Amino acid sequence: MNEVASPKKTLTALVVAHNEEDNLKACLDTLRFADEIVVVLDKCTDGSKAIAAGYADKLIEGSWDIEGPRRHAGIDVCTSDWILEVDADERVSPELAAEIMDKIQAAPFGHFLIPYDNYVGDHLVRYGWGGSWGVSATVRLYARGAKLWGAQRVHPGVELKGERMWLENRMIHYVDRDISDMIRRLDRYSTARANDLRASGKIGSLPDNIRRLFSRFFKCYIGRKGYKEGLYGFLIALMAGLFPLLSYIKAKLEDGK
Repeated sequence: MNEVASPKKTLTALVVAHNEEDNLKACLDTLRFADEIVVVLDKCTDGSKAIAAGYADKLIEGSWDIEGPRRHAGIDVCTSDWILEVDADERVSPELAAEIMDKIQAAPFGHFLIPYDNYVGDHLVRYGWGGSWGVSATVRLYARGAKLWGAQRVHPGVELKGERMWLENRMIHYVDRDISDMIRRLDRYSTARANDLRASGKIGSLPDNIRRLFSRFFKCYIGRKGYKEGLYGFLIALMAGLFPLLSYIKAKLEDGK
């Protein structure tokens, strides 16, 4: 008696972008292997829509202040068995694409952690990420329904369901163009975090955040071996330490933006 083959599992690639015309085409070019491409454009005023229209099976435009609803605007229209979330400054290599399509065919309901190769400009920085300042691996591939985004403006929490698994091939991530771009990101992230702190009514204290500056620096520079990256590792650890302190000061002294 002939066995009936199981249906092929399908994949939706989901991209959420704000004014990413410089990155979007290169990102979407690496996602053609997916069965479906969904692009969410948030408050875009540049040429992102024209670029996305050449790739997307579904294109959603809107305005969101919170990361969770922005992500779920795309997640809710994905129709495939599995979802791969990719930011515009990330690239999926052919090796990672092949591994993804292979792994999802027999994977149980759950989610995959994908390791990252993070670049500052054209410099690969593999050590030191963490403390709310970049990741060395994160969940971007998951069965539909296995990931729920939280309501924070920056670094939102996520609820994950099912079995946790790992991929071997790395996502390519162009984190910052240069050191000035890194500093601008610190300013954006700390402003968004300050808004979250004010909204929660619990902004913390100066002594606690001074302590976190040193603990986060140590965690990234020593615990996560940022020292192996020379001055890049020092900068990443410094940014990780400054992030909660600057967020607290902005929440304390500013009215919000």
